[in-house]
Amino acid sequence: MLNRMIALGLFLGLAVGLGAAITNNPILHAIARESAPLGKLFINAIKMIVIPLVVSVIFASIARLGDPRKLGKIGGLTLGFYCVTLIPAITIGMAVMAVGLGFTPNVEMPTAEPLPMPVLQSLPDFIVSLVPSNPFAAAANGTILPLIVFTALLAAASATLPKARRERMVTAAEDFGAALIKLVWWILYTAPVGIFGLVAPATALLGWGLIQNLGIFIVCVFIGLLILMMGVFLPLLWIIAKMRPVKFLKGTMGATSIAFSTTSTATAIPVSLEEATKNLDVSETVADLVIPLGASIYRPGSALFQGAAIVFLAHLYGVPIGLGGAGAVIFATFLVSLAVAPVPSSGVVTMAPALAAVGVPVAGLAIILGIDRIPDMMRSTVNLLGQISTAVIVDTRLSDEDVQMPDGVNMLNADGDNDRL
Repeated sequence: MLNRMIALGLFLGLAVGLGAAITNNPILHAIARESAPLGKLFINAIKMIVIPLVVSVIFASIARLGDPRKLGKIGGLTLGFYCVTLIPAITIGMAVMAVGLGFTPNVEMPTAEPLPMPVLQSLPDFIVSLVPSNPFAAAANGTILPLIVFTALLAAASATLPKARRERMVTAAEDFGAALIKLVWWILYTAPVGIFGLVAPATALLGWGLIQNLGIFIVCVFIGLLILMMGVFLPLLWIIAKMRPVKFLKGTMGATSIAFSTTSTATAIPVSLEEATKNLDVSETVADLVIPLGASIYRPGSALFQGAAIVFLAHLYGVPIGLGGAGAVIFATFLVSLAVAPVPSSGVVTMAPALAAVGVPVAGLAIILGIDRIPDMMRSTVNLLGQISTAVIVDTRLSDEDVQMPDGVNMLNADGDNDRL
């Protein structure tokens, strides 16, 4: 229901703005102009929640894994595969969108305040800036990348504590996150009005150009996801696991259809486990660990979508992304994609740290949120196929002695993509 209301808010905003641009009707222009504060209120609410939400989710996701030394070979191979494939996913999304921008009309979104000129950093300066001298000051100033690094390091240290102490810290972070998630729901109930207040004035100024840009963005995401699947996962399955693409795709049709229709890989976990073990010959031990873990922290399709969206929004707002900026985007998106919060369209909401890293206004998230349902179905499907691919490849690399559940692993409660509305 909420996704329909958000789509309605986007449609009405586009209709009012486009009508104002085409007819130059003073009433429509007045409606578009006077609705702008509603959009600003919505974006301020999103900004208010993003930093504490991202921090709590990243901390809980990393700390609950426990001591990395206890993950065993299965866990080590799984996490290694995640890291190796997420960075290409983000890069593909950025690259395809960069090419697609050549086919978009030249528009520039209005901003409520002037954008600061991005400061180009050398690689050594960028690395130094990732370690905050004062994490509390970093949080207050909105410099999110150093704060994420501090949170990840603190969570990794907490993961090595005795189980009872670690669980107290994880529980506290999860309880704090649960309250924030409830607040996010409240904010998202205002999204239809907020999106109208952002889209109507922008469309009144830009006309058809904004609509054309959004269409090209969706096409680029679809192409990027196809490249990720056909150029990364299927070749890896063929080379490492000696599995034919037809067998893999045919053997996962049930889980794929569920993920596509519900936009959640968590919903498809039971079917994914059954198809991985029966159709793809994955051992039950590997499937029982890798697939639920993947549904919790591994979303390659969402990572690709976020990389493409950041390049797209930077283009709309006229913010150049140089080599250093691209590195910042990849780094921030990599960390955030491992800890997508269990909230509606969290793949969009939690993009704020990466946007802040390159100086792109967070207001652009509302535009992406309005059209999110279509790319959400596509990226959820790729998320699921990536998670099952991991199970197949990890199982192939293990001997019979390795295929046993590691001691001390605290299995994650997979809340799934939750990118749905």
